[in-house]
Amino acid sequence: MAEPSSVLAASTRRVRQHYQRAVRTGMSEQLVLLVVVTLLMAAAIIGLPNAAPLILLVVPMVISSLLLGPRQLPWFIVFVLLTLAVTVTQQPTITLRVAVSVMVMFGLGFIVLLGSFRRSRLGVAGVMGESMLVDLRDRILKQGAIPPLPPRWHVAWELRSAGGTPFAGDFVVASRSTPERLEVAVVDVSGKGEDAGTRALLLSGAFGGLLGAMAPADFLPAANAYLLRQDWEEGFATAVHLSLELSTGRYELRSAGHPPAVVHDAGNGRWGVVEPQGPLLGLIDGAEYPAATGRLRPGDAMLLYTDGLVEDRGLDIALGIDRMLGRAERILRGDFEDGAARLIDRLGAPDDDRALLMVHLRP
Repeated sequence: MAEPSSVLAASTRRVRQHYQRAVRTGMSEQLVLLVVVTLLMAAAIIGLPNAAPLILLVVPMVISSLLLGPRQLPWFIVFVLLTLAVTVTQQPTITLRVAVSVMVMFGLGFIVLLGSFRRSRLGVAGVMGESMLVDLRDRILKQGAIPPLPPRWHVAWELRSAGGTPFAGDFVVASRSTPERLEVAVVDVSGKGEDAGTRALLLSGAFGGLLGAMAPADFLPAANAYLLRQDWEEGFATAVHLSLELSTGRYELRSAGHPPAVVHDAGNGRWGVVEPQGPLLGLIDGAEYPAATGRLRPGDAMLLYTDGLVEDRGLDIALGIDRMLGRAERILRGDFEDGAARLIDRLGAPDDDRALLMVHLRP
């Protein structure tokens, strides 16, 4: 019987020859390298059974789930499992521990195969797919970045998603359509957390483009038409659109089934509700969205928010708004700097998406 070292050396030579041949035929370097590593581990397990356990073959299986694309991954997993089956037959004895290890590894391979079939819908490897989602999430946040404003204006927004995940169905888009006009929209897509987050990824890009290109009166009708064209099963959304003239403080406010805006009057210290009427986005073709108009004077502030801040099961939304305003009185106390962050953490439930935008004209 050949010595283990000679068996390992012969296997290594064969693996090197196969590697060079595979690279020449155009196979991806990741796949070729993983095949080489798998064969080397199999040779080590066969040649050095007391030093190299069967569980070593888990390593290339796990790494492949991160690096290989959906076309290559299933075949590689099958290759590893076949290599495992051949390697087991070369073990001196089949103990209970070996049998359990084989069962666990076959189970892991089956799980990876299922994941590769789901990933085939995206068409990219695991790490690349996650990077794409992170990039899309970052683009949502960039769409909501408030453009530079005159020093007297303070505009900020905060977002909290259901369960604390980075993906949410609530988002904000903002644009300076002209040097004297700020356009912002707060949108709440139906659903919560990651389920709604995928639809929000698409809508944020589309609505961000519409916001900077359309006249204020045309934004919500265009957003409604766009959403109708998507033909989603759960395809509605609510939105509130603020068009603000920076030089005078005059504003136009339009709503698509969204909770009413609230305005703080610095003159009397009271909060008032501004509630323009309009249907949900994505339900009625040709819907109209009338505007409510007003003016923010020095010291005034406006809050735009999603229903996650004021909704409570069994309670009327008006009671939730009253509770929000009571919290605002206690927390803000006339100091609106960083007020959105201070207020959103005290309102709403952690299992619901929440967004809050604050506009303040400094006195």
